[in-house]
Amino acid sequence: MRIDTHAHVYPSDYLDYLDSCGVTTTGSHRGLGADDTDKELEARFALMARAGVDRQVLSASPLTGALPDAAQAARAAQMINDRYIGLVDRFHDRFLAFAALPLPHVDAALAEVDRVLGAPGVVGVAVTTTAAGRALTDPTFAPVWEELNHRGTVVYVHPAGVGAGSPHITDHHLTWMVGAPTEDTVAAAQFITSGVTTRYPRLRILNSHLGGALPVLLERWDHLAHVEAPDAPVPPSQAARQMWYDTVAHGSQAALHAAVQAVGADRLVLGSDFPYQAGEHYLDSVSYIERSGLAAQDTDRILAGNAEALLGLV
Repeated sequence: MRIDTHAHVYPSDYLDYLDSCGVTTTGSHRGLGADDTDKELEARFALMARAGVDRQVLSASPLTGALPDAAQAARAAQMINDRYIGLVDRFHDRFLAFAALPLPHVDAALAEVDRVLGAPGVVGVAVTTTAAGRALTDPTFAPVWEELNHRGTVVYVHPAGVGAGSPHITDHHLTWMVGAPTEDTVAAAQFITSGVTTRYPRLRILNSHLGGALPVLLERWDHLAHVEAPDAPVPPSQAARQMWYDTVAHGSQAALHAAVQAVGADRLVLGSDFPYQAGEHYLDSVSYIERSGLAAQDTDRILAGNAEALLGLV
């Protein structure tokens, strides 16, 4: 079964609610074919069929409701999670879901974990690379990681879309071209140097976009770890192989091959980034792997088997 682990649905009323909470970025997520109207869902399913994709795992990232106000954040997470649970129930042969967590609010996040993780088709949680500007490895988030580790949860990590907090990125029209992969890289590195992958061994972290620049930086990280991360429990290259990575690389064969070499084909799962990769780009998100020249066994695992195992479907 081919499972696209990186796909989004943005219901217009959910975006309206975020607007009312002061979110100013919803406009860039509208009008892309990612609403949950019957018309847009039919078009999505037709595109999935053309690409040979059986199921998508839905996530609201980067609009997970990481709002400063705890009540608003909790309401946003409840709203989108209930909508996703309904979609999975209606289209159980097409959709699975990662539930949004209202971080940075720990109590609200734990309540939402308890409320939704047992729902049919909810196969993990989605977080952004930072939560209202705070690193995911912030010590105050430890109770959330402990609970998710206890449950053996998949944690899907997606860029927050804040340009890695740098005006050198956001002020130069580079928020998604440069900022997003930078956020992927930094979040993965923080997991590694803080020892999260070792401290929470049952946590299954899925990084977006092949982990950003991670595949080409691991040897550098290994060489410098004794200086900058002397307390890291294992070498960065070893810790990196304890996580997973989706294949959203905009068709880059170089990036795909670097990731296979760096972390292994068994750690890669199919991703598309729908609706931002739609139409022919969606088809290419699958076909670029098929024509990559990887061993047939590795190609098959990346397109199907790895995701089924990661999500507990086998």
